[in-house]
Amino acid sequence: MENISFLNPYFFWLFLIFPVIIFWEVFYHEKKQAKLKLPTLKKINQKTFRVYLRPILFILRLIALSLLIIAIARPQISEVSIKSKTNKGIDIVMAIDVSSSMLAQDLKPNRLSALKRVASEFIDDRISDRIGLVVYAGESYTMTPITNDKNIIKKSLSEISFKGLIEDGTAIGMGLATAVNRLKNSRAKSKVIILLTDGVNNSGFIDPKIASELALEYQIKTYTIGLGSNGMARAPIGILPNGKFQYGMTKVEIDEKLLKSISSVTGGQYFRATDNEKLAQIYSSINKLEKTEIEEIKYTNFEEKYRPFVMAALIIILFEFLLRNTIFRSFI
Repeated sequence: MENISFLNPYFFWLFLIFPVIIFWEVFYHEKKQAKLKLPTLKKINQKTFRVYLRPILFILRLIALSLLIIAIARPQISEVSIKSKTNKGIDIVMAIDVSSSMLAQDLKPNRLSALKRVASEFIDDRISDRIGLVVYAGESYTMTPITNDKNIIKKSLSEISFKGLIEDGTAIGMGLATAVNRLKNSRAKSKVIILLTDGVNNSGFIDPKIASELALEYQIKTYTIGLGSNGMARAPIGILPNGKFQYGMTKVEIDEKLLKSISSVTGGQYFRATDNEKLAQIYSSINKLEKTEIEEIKYTNFEEKYRPFVMAALIIILFEFLLRNTIFRSFI
């Protein structure tokens, strides 16, 4: 960011003497211009174009003086750069349920799309933290290892979808265990998992309680989010011959007891998101709970800009000198 400033702005007070100079110049020349009245030499009083243009010399002097005043006021362009020094970085892994039930439409346009939009904003807010992505359904895998490259994370997040690439189901234990595996060797002072699901643990070979004990062992705090409205929701109930999902009303079932247990054991917190607004509020709350200590150091670079004004003033003075000693010589 660039700003124009003056090191010696008090020199601008010199402009207050300009009216005095102008008055003196006009008054002085009125008295000095005594007209010769010679009866036999009438042409002497006839005015030529040089007489009318003579004030140009005075105007040029004023312009040169103005430029010199600006120059001694020392105009500068300041460029402020901010360097952030992170004292306590946080490593975060978002474990996201991508089972077919995440296509339920109780959140708009559906649970998965709503989550991706809110998670993207969350990533933008975590300026100095490293973030990774783990997705799970009937099994789990790492989509993006922890990195501070936000563009890579957001690109991976945007590509998350249910395409039947992994077995359907909800393996909460495997999703949590994979996230723990991503963070267990991290040297960050704070390690966090945000685990989101919209169902109950019905797949996988790792017990969620064992996975939560692993998180505790590696001092990884886990925030859990239950996603889905209360009661019934329009969700996939089957696959049509054309490969598309058949939708119908299904009961929303979230194992809140398990999610509360996981967050409690690891020192985290459980949240329930029943609509888009609450989901956004939850991520905002987590963002406030997990603060990164950042020290900002400001550097200001100054670039002097008085030289162009000095050069312009010297050129004008030289030009005025040439005019005064050539074209207007007989009038000085």
